[in-house]
Amino acid sequence: MRLAGIRKTPLRLIRESIMSVPRVFLKPKRAQPFHARHPWVFAGAIESIEGSPADGAEVDLYSSGASFIARGLFNSQSKIHVRLYSWEQGRELDAAFFKERIGRAIELRHHVLNLAGPNRGYRVVFSESDQLSGMVVDRYGDWLTVQFTALGLSNRREMICDVLQELLQPRGIYLRTEKGIGKLEGAELHDGLLRGEAPPPDLHIEENGLRFFVNLAEGQKTGYYLDQRDNRAEVARLCPGKRVLDAFCYSGGFGLYAAKAGASEVLGLDSSEPALELARRNAVANGLGNISFENANVMKKLADLATTGRKFDVIVLDPPKFARNRAAVPDAMKGYRRLHQMAMKLLDKDGVLVSCCCTGLIAMAELEDLLAQVATESQRDVQLLQRRGPSADHPVAISCRETGYLKCLISRVA
Repeated sequence: MRLAGIRKTPLRLIRESIMSVPRVFLKPKRAQPFHARHPWVFAGAIESIEGSPADGAEVDLYSSGASFIARGLFNSQSKIHVRLYSWEQGRELDAAFFKERIGRAIELRHHVLNLAGPNRGYRVVFSESDQLSGMVVDRYGDWLTVQFTALGLSNRREMICDVLQELLQPRGIYLRTEKGIGKLEGAELHDGLLRGEAPPPDLHIEENGLRFFVNLAEGQKTGYYLDQRDNRAEVARLCPGKRVLDAFCYSGGFGLYAAKAGASEVLGLDSSEPALELARRNAVANGLGNISFENANVMKKLADLATTGRKFDVIVLDPPKFARNRAAVPDAMKGYRRLHQMAMKLLDKDGVLVSCCCTGLIAMAELEDLLAQVATESQRDVQLLQRRGPSADHPVAISCRETGYLKCLISRVA
């Protein structure tokens, strides 16, 4: 799919649009991030509002000197009062705009990353990284999942589904909701089918020669952790002949890759039985008998394994997000520290430790510092082999570094 050139808006229509759209004025010396195309305007940066925009309505953002910056969508119920989408004055956030913006996201996945194909799974739209703040779209074979974390886009979901239907022709579009979004954005959303056919119970994707069943209705996030695709493949290279522990394994990702690569044994741990049911189905579908899964409180199970003297050659720590706001970060760091302390006890000499962190409020440097501290406490020498992020269909917007949420450290522990 190749997109037509950007349409030019007549000057008369620009003037009419400017006159009819409410204006949001920033406090002095607060405009620089938004000129640099950061999309989040928090309430504390706003000096005044001209007009009476409804929540979800289009507004234009101006500097304190009344210079136009960008157009966005307003929400008085959110800490992010305005999410910015267009830096072109007078550009309406209509169906044509979203078709162009979503089309650009598809171009990246299809014609740059070459991810399209039968039974493939990949992220189609990644929120701020694709200049569509508050929306994620994933593709699983012939089905799409959509997640809205912004009221303005949630209110436009029918229009957005029309665009997705036109550009991608899915058999169905399924809505997945983010926990707490009603409180954060004032958006009343419920998981369910938006368009087309419901996904079948045997829906699966093919990933690097492995088959993974996906449950769009009940699976975590949007159904599967697409962001770890490349990290799973990289870790698998280190697993032939090794004893592997996949902690927080979900539907078996890292563990299944390790088993296929020739690990001598793989143990996957998770506290979700539905996830483990998928993991066991995945193991059978791929003909893998050198892997087992156990339903357990992972923290407690790691401690129990350490008590019995169990050892592994490769340990993957891929826990869920530990902190959703800055107030929770100190406790999150304690959780990551405890996990790494237990991993050091379970890891045999010259073993490989894979440390994953999807808590966006914790930086890569902080994760490295924590690893260094635990290494010192454990009297282990650690060599950092790789610093990694998410797969390329989850790009980092240079204007919104917060999109670089996933950290993955691969280390050798002597």
